[in-house]
Amino acid sequence: MTQISEQVRAACARVAGRARSVGIDTSAIAAYAAEIELAAPSLTPGRAVDDDHEQRAAFVICLDAINFGSGWWPTIRKRDGRSGYSTIEAGLVERFREEGAWRAEELTQLGAADLATVTDQGADHPLMEQYAAALRDVGERVLADHGGSFQTVVEAAGGSALALADLLAGWDAFADVAEYEGEPVPLFKRAQIAAADVDRMGVAELKDVERLTAFADNLVPHVLRVDGVLRLDPELEKRIDVGELLVHGSPEEVELRACAVHAVELLAAALDRRLSPAQIDAVLWNRGRTPRYKSRPRPRSRNTAY
Repeated sequence: MTQISEQVRAACARVAGRARSVGIDTSAIAAYAAEIELAAPSLTPGRAVDDDHEQRAAFVICLDAINFGSGWWPTIRKRDGRSGYSTIEAGLVERFREEGAWRAEELTQLGAADLATVTDQGADHPLMEQYAAALRDVGERVLADHGGSFQTVVEAAGGSALALADLLAGWDAFADVAEYEGEPVPLFKRAQIAAADVDRMGVAELKDVERLTAFADNLVPHVLRVDGVLRLDPELEKRIDVGELLVHGSPEEVELRACAVHAVELLAAALDRRLSPAQIDAVLWNRGRTPRYKSRPRPRSRNTAY
């Protein structure tokens, strides 16, 4: 069976070839790839929580299970100087540092109020129950399939980022398949980024991270649009610029995500894969946090994919 990263790669190329509202300026790829290569940082493993492997594995899997909500960021209570994502991440980091990792059994009992306490949000915010549901699924899968051990989840992948992404993609908490012109478009942003994070955060050394695709969210398309690599239909540009929420799964929203993934593949090819798609994604994501990109409206959609 074809691994999900290859399914994502093929599906995004297919969408990019048919897209009507989003296009890739292929004439810009070579120069932009060179610019990205100069900007690429030297990445070393991070440690958001302590050196206990089980706790770090639990942190990565739990964080990426709830690594969504960008359409809601304007409505949440943010910490000083932090984005929506980093606000949620900081709450999870503090919880793990102060109380340790949730046990799988605890995850199966989480409710909206528990996530509200961790993230310092109102329990009635829609994201809180969505986060709790995702983490309940994680707890159930870790218990049922891996004896309650998060490290065993990682070990089940046999040192392969692709295999770990495949494993997580089978969980409801990491589901992310769209449809375009009647055909499925697997995107699996969070399953793939969790595999990359396991490697980046030193939970385990994975041998094929370079074969993951970019992580299909809304920020990378925004950066590529601002930098002129993605060209949008004027009507779609107008809708984004006035802050209109895009319907999750609509053709325009799928095109934005898929064309960004395919554009990153073109950038990686232009660099003879000296940078992997995941590394290019990291450069673009970090670029998107700077004032030039934050000053312009980005595409937003309320969903549990990103």
